[in-house]
Amino acid sequence: MNITFNPKDANTFASACLDRTVKMWSLGSAHANFTMDAHDKGVNYVDFYPGADKPYLVTTGDDKTIKVWDYLSKSCVQTMEGHTNNPSFAVFHPNLPIIVSGSEDGTVKIWNSNTYRLENTLSYALERAWCVSLRRDANEVAVGFDEGIVVIKLGRDEPIYSMDPSGKLIYTRNQVVLSGNVQTLSDDTTAEGNRIPISIKEIGTTEIFATNLIHSPNGRFVTVVGDGEYIIYTALAWRNKSFGNGVSFAWAGDSNTYAVLENKVKLRVYKNFKERGGAGMKGSGSWSIDGLHGGPLLGARGKGFVMFWDWESGEIVRRIDVEAKNIYWSGTGSLVAIASDESFYMLRFDRDAYNAKLEEGVEVTDEGVEEAFDVIAEVSDNVTTAKWVGDCFIYTTAGNRVNYFVGNESYTISPSDVPMYILGYIPAHNKVYLADKDMHVFGYSLSLSVVEYQTAVLRGDMDTATEILPTLPKEQLNKVARFLEGRDLKELAMQVTTDPDHKFDLSLQLDDLDAAVEITRSVPENEAEPKWKALGDRALSVWRFDLAREAFEKANDLSALMLLLLSTGDREGMQKLAATAEQKGANNLAFATFFQLGDTKSCVDLLVKTNRAPEAALFARTYTPSQVPRTVDAWRNELRTKNKPKVAMSIAHPAENAELFEEGWQDALSREAEPRSVHDVNGDSDLVSVSENGEA
Repeated sequence: MNITFNPKDANTFASACLDRTVKMWSLGSAHANFTMDAHDKGVNYVDFYPGADKPYLVTTGDDKTIKVWDYLSKSCVQTMEGHTNNPSFAVFHPNLPIIVSGSEDGTVKIWNSNTYRLENTLSYALERAWCVSLRRDANEVAVGFDEGIVVIKLGRDEPIYSMDPSGKLIYTRNQVVLSGNVQTLSDDTTAEGNRIPISIKEIGTTEIFATNLIHSPNGRFVTVVGDGEYIIYTALAWRNKSFGNGVSFAWAGDSNTYAVLENKVKLRVYKNFKERGGAGMKGSGSWSIDGLHGGPLLGARGKGFVMFWDWESGEIVRRIDVEAKNIYWSGTGSLVAIASDESFYMLRFDRDAYNAKLEEGVEVTDEGVEEAFDVIAEVSDNVTTAKWVGDCFIYTTAGNRVNYFVGNESYTISPSDVPMYILGYIPAHNKVYLADKDMHVFGYSLSLSVVEYQTAVLRGDMDTATEILPTLPKEQLNKVARFLEGRDLKELAMQVTTDPDHKFDLSLQLDDLDAAVEITRSVPENEAEPKWKALGDRALSVWRFDLAREAFEKANDLSALMLLLLSTGDREGMQKLAATAEQKGANNLAFATFFQLGDTKSCVDLLVKTNRAPEAALFARTYTPSQVPRTVDAWRNELRTKNKPKVAMSIAHPAENAELFEEGWQDALSREAEPRSVHDVNGDSDLVSVSENGEA
């Protein structure tokens, strides 16, 4: 019915048969190594345990049972019952401590491969389940039924890890515990955001499958939580220090006190690894709690609320009605972030205000003391993992971005292509370290001095900010300048930035046009045109016409230059502009400039030159009749070259058909020859005579 190769020995495989047996084979032999009578009826499936620590097989049979075997001793380790019809398959998951089985009863069952306890039953109403396939890198299981296929997502992609303040990293892979030291990394040659090689070694195993790892604040101990139990190990030697039942665990700041949530309503507090006497946490059995979180106060989250208790007295400090998924305390103990599915809330804890209320003899209810916490900000980011560095909150988002929050605003460190999980921050490296789901380590620069500077600016403490400024890394100055610009401190930003483009933009915003000119003149000529254009526009808005003219000329912005010259009445400049525009092929602009100058002859010449004889003839008849004969000749010649002689001869020529011109041809020529009086654009007199060629 089924064969499977041994993942620990590629030369051996096992077969399952309807004769009720499972046989073990070697590739070099035609005879079975041994035979096991596995089930009372036919055997449908066999699979090897993938780990190196157990010589196990799992089998399914038509007797409706699933069995786990030790193939070395050929003994049955466990029989699992629960399917109401023949199980078609049962497989060990390669990454999770589970066995997945499917049956002709239409259900898929998830079993704990350590305790062999049934964890879950799934039914998709697709008739009988027949086959299964595992995706090893994504914890996904595909199951084939009579009526379709279902892909099931198991567990979570987030790795199980913890890193202490010194950079010692511990994580689990199944039940194997591995360790590395981020502090020793030398990644100066590694590009920002690239994978950093790290030396990893195995330091031991855990007796339970870890769902959470938690370092004590001093880094001496590591708590492993999973399978409804917890075990406290020493971090260096990985020796068992204490253990017990618990679904959630939290350390106090002194690293000697901790709390264990045994079930949703049973909370125990320990000190120096012994249960602490007394009444415990006030009201702790009155609410259903989902998880614990350590810090200066003991935090607990439940459905629709977060509760904070004082570690020593057990009194309620504050109840906050919010749907939370995690709680993060700063190292100073004054700030706390409460993360929900769509946002996070930043609060400030005021212990003095709390103690003052207690000294006043105020009765502390189940709501706690309202003055104990102040809300600083609400940020619409879905936090996945987070760490505090001083008063700086570094976090990753569901949108694959690495951000940090300081003061009351968030800033992006870098986007990422895949989900990242924060390990921690190493001040000596000025880097925040992250890992992907496979625990590959990545680093992103984040200068602590920059964060301190931003914090001082946001507090309005400019004296402190001035003291910190000289200590900022040079490569971070432009980032700081952008921050200052965002705070509307443009003068300071201009002093800080080393980026010429940014400094130029700031000088325009501050109307410091002399500085902008100096910057623009220092830029290579082929890169300067956009700057001259922006400078000209700004100079025009502040009435610096001479600078605007210089800028438009160097930017080759002839259109803007024409409007400026026309507005200022600079006739000589307009004449030069027209010649320049004609030379550069800007014919429309040249025509408009000639027309503004009243130089109709040049307008006609330009139209003829650009093969627009019809337009030239019509324009000449309206504005300069003396030019009509040559424009008509040009028009006729153009038509003849296009083999349209009849059309050419149908065009009236003033030398041949003067009577056809209704305006009276000779009268038109006489009027054109008379001097015209127009306003002097230079403003020297009210009127000036202009000849037919447009010259004053």
